[in-house]
Amino acid sequence: MTLDPTLSALDVCDLETTGRRTGEPRVVELWFAADPARDRIYFLSGGRDAADWVRNARQGPSVRVRLGNRWFRGSAREVEGSEDETTARTLLAAKYQGWRDGRPLSGWARTSLPVAVDLET
Repeated sequence: MTLDPTLSALDVCDLETTGRRTGEPRVVELWFAADPARDRIYFLSGGRDAADWVRNARQGPSVRVRLGNRWFRGSAREVEGSEDETTARTLLAAKYQGWRDGRPLSGWARTSLPVAVDLET
C-alpha cells in the first residue's frame, strides 16, 4: 500500500519523537515529501543534527507522523550517504521549490540532513 495522494499533497505534517532527556512526546511541524512507490516519507533538516527532532530520532527511532487527522507509527533513520539520499533531496526540492530534472538543487536541498520515516500500514 502506498500513501494516499491526498495525504502526500499536504503542505506539512507533524512529527512526534520522544524527548531524549525527558522521555516525553515532542511534536514539530515539518515540510515532508512522500515516496510515491513506498510507505516512506522524507524530511530535510536545515539545522542538520543540531535539530532536536533529529537528535531525538537518533536516540529513539520509533516515531509518529500526523498527516491531516491521521496518525501513523514509523521508524526514522538518517539517509545521507545511502541510495535514498537523492530521492529525499529531489522530492522535497520539487515539492517546495519547483525543482526539476536538469536544474541544480538549492543550498537547502543540497546541504540539509535527509531523514526517512518508514510508515507502518
